[in-house]
Amino acid sequence: MKPHVLVTGGAGYIGSHACKALSRAGYVPVCFDNFSTGWKEAVKFGPLEQGDLADRARLDEVFAKYQPIAVMHFAALSLVGESMQNPSKYWRTNVNCALNLIEAAVEADCKNFVFSSTCATYGDQDGVVLDEDTEQRPINAYGGSKRAIEDMLRDFGASHGLNSVIFRYFNVAGADPDAELGEQHVPETHLIPLMLDAIAGKRPALTVFGSDYPTRDGTCIRDYVHVSDLVDAHVLGLKWLESGKPSRVFCLGSGNGFSVREVIDASRTVTNRDVPIVEGERRAGDAACLVSGSKRALEELGWQPQRSDLSVMIGDAWRWHQAKEYEY
Repeated sequence: MKPHVLVTGGAGYIGSHACKALSRAGYVPVCFDNFSTGWKEAVKFGPLEQGDLADRARLDEVFAKYQPIAVMHFAALSLVGESMQNPSKYWRTNVNCALNLIEAAVEADCKNFVFSSTCATYGDQDGVVLDEDTEQRPINAYGGSKRAIEDMLRDFGASHGLNSVIFRYFNVAGADPDAELGEQHVPETHLIPLMLDAIAGKRPALTVFGSDYPTRDGTCIRDYVHVSDLVDAHVLGLKWLESGKPSRVFCLGSGNGFSVREVIDASRTVTNRDVPIVEGERRAGDAACLVSGSKRALEELGWQPQRSDLSVMIGDAWRWHQAKEYEY
């Protein structure tokens, strides 16, 4: 009998790709989602349990039904700008719901927990490659809420033997190479899908938020990882825990950052189309440069990214963008 893994946010962008990777690796992903941002069309690799992480009774019911060997926790609010304007929403939703989930997992004796964290916990630290030992000093409520969940996992590890793998990453890009899954948010805030919408004429133009940052061309610099590579790391993290290894934090990144303008230039090459752009003001809470290394993941997990090349990420996203999108 194949083991079950509870995947919170399994109908979302990263969560749905994780479900596909888990299925391929011999697990049964149980998608737990309230569809506030996820898509029912993306749930196709295991059972669906609709519910909200704030509902402890519903969580207990799902844990009892499937007796999962592990949790992969992706469900969260993740808009930096919104977190600056409404921090209480982020602390209440991300942190309280994570606490509910962790307590339910511990009570169900599900002691392996893989957590989707973020390099936003580091704040704005320019000129360095962020790694697992870099000081965490978030500058927005999104990053702060994720750091708080990391702290919770540490504390529950000490008190209840909860074993966790924490992955910190920032910009995830691309789409399933088979064009079976892709990235679509309402509202959309991520650079590459916004850019592809502008190219396809689905929005008038791409807004470049800030062109006066202390970077090589004045626009923000980010480290991009292909979503398929990212979820492969999560499966490796699960196997790490299954093998009895201790709780661990891993950063996932290329160590190379690309500016907004460089991403736009690459898209012109991949799609052979121009990108209409307008210049906008900086967004509150945006760091100038976030680049994450992954030496530990390479050495300890054996993680070898296969598709985290900018042109491949844009190409896969463009293919899915043209082929199919989820129904509104």
